[in-house]
Amino acid sequence: MEFNHISVLKKESIEGLNIRPDGFYVDCTTGGGGHSLEIAKQLTTGKLICIDKDIDALKKAKQVLKEHLNKIIFVNDNFANLEEILNSLNIAKVDGILADLGVSSYQLDEAERGFSFMRNAKLDMRMNKSQKLSAYEVINSYSESELARIMFEYGEEKNSRQIARKILKLRQIKPIETTFELRDIVIDSYPPKFKNKTSLPNKVFQAIRIEVNNELNDLPNAIETMLQKLNKNGRLCVITFHPLEDRIVKTKFKLHSTDCICPPRIPKCVCGHKADIKLITKHPIVPSNEELQSNSRSTSAKLRIAEKL
Repeated sequence: MEFNHISVLKKESIEGLNIRPDGFYVDCTTGGGGHSLEIAKQLTTGKLICIDKDIDALKKAKQVLKEHLNKIIFVNDNFANLEEILNSLNIAKVDGILADLGVSSYQLDEAERGFSFMRNAKLDMRMNKSQKLSAYEVINSYSESELARIMFEYGEEKNSRQIARKILKLRQIKPIETTFELRDIVIDSYPPKFKNKTSLPNKVFQAIRIEVNNELNDLPNAIETMLQKLNKNGRLCVITFHPLEDRIVKTKFKLHSTDCICPPRIPKCVCGHKADIKLITKHPIVPSNEELQSNSRSTSAKLRIAEKL
């Protein structure tokens, strides 16, 4: 299948990195290579580390970046392992890090990956194909309460309990194996007046994907590592697509950009905490109307940028 991917907030995030031609940069989620290409174009003697846990994404990125391969190091790994990755490359600090936390359009559009309820396929949703846990295991082995919690917390699905109950009932008859089976369960769990809304399964599929790929649990420590690995004046740009993701990034940025973090009732600072970043974006950057019209998948995107002091 052709690998088509439109990079979200590309202009804004590349400008946010404030790239130096001789600097070292990391694209934590290389995906289709759109952001990486724009970074590589601005480098002369600098280097770009392209990380992705999806080996197919890296294969395609190498084609997209073929004119800049002398500037790039490709790493098939999870960006949660950034410290180990940089240590293995003998790189202590870098001048900029980009993390686009969205799912690649390629992953959504390739039916066999099982990310989309618009295409029938075996339930999968693994970004890293070598890992054991897939959507199939989540749907067919998790308890009713765990399924309901995941759908409510990660997908903000108000009908989570009814959907979880129906999953448990049907999987006692036979395993739930395909995206269309899960899609139909979600739709059938709603009153008839909702059934014409084709987007109903979206929140459930998003929640299961987050669980399968451990996306939210890895993020807090990953943000800490990214900030630690920046040189002075280095920039961190993070693009989120989920309210919980954005909340994690916002909270970490606020903590690291604040001096005293003592409780308000304490008259004098005793914590000794000092800010080690400044916020380049006090409020997140969101897609322009033009981008929203050309790429509907950018709808929920938010970009936050911080600079190391």
